[in-house]
Amino acid sequence: MSLGARLFRLRGLAPVPVLAAQLVLADPAWSLAPLALVAAGEGVRLWAVGHIGPASRTRGDDATQLVTAGPYSRLRNPLYVGNTLMWVGVGLASSWPWALGWLLLLALHYGLIVSWEEENLTRQLGAPYRAYTARTPRWLPLGRPVPGRWSWWTALSSERSTLVALAVVLIAVAI
Repeated sequence: MSLGARLFRLRGLAPVPVLAAQLVLADPAWSLAPLALVAAGEGVRLWAVGHIGPASRTRGDDATQLVTAGPYSRLRNPLYVGNTLMWVGVGLASSWPWALGWLLLLALHYGLIVSWEEENLTRQLGAPYRAYTARTPRWLPLGRPVPGRWSWWTALSSERSTLVALAVVLIAVAI
């Protein structure tokens, strides 16, 4: 199993050691900027999850569909971009070096995961996925979003564990 595949399966746990270190070593100082980044990241996640649904929670490598609407029409990895915004915001609550550390760690982490995911999706979905990657950037949004079917219920029900974890992290950092 490749490193990217292993990281994909553990992607929800990967930030825990760094967060633990930040909680022990750093002196948090919340202000508007960190909270704005965390809120923006969760907003991106809600937008993405409202389009992709429970498929975003899978740990397996079977692709059931190609989602190309909403944020997925502007960039291929909105969930990872949302996560990065949230964790950089958490880091910024302590200091710029923590924020930069989160950014560098997640760039490496998600870079490895996305490399594996793209190979997997190309193998499973073929030409439609290759066409999607040709027109949609990996990380930086491009163009206007293509409207699609989006649901608050889907977003909130699929995102509830992230919202609970985010609340716990924010409380832990604030304490």
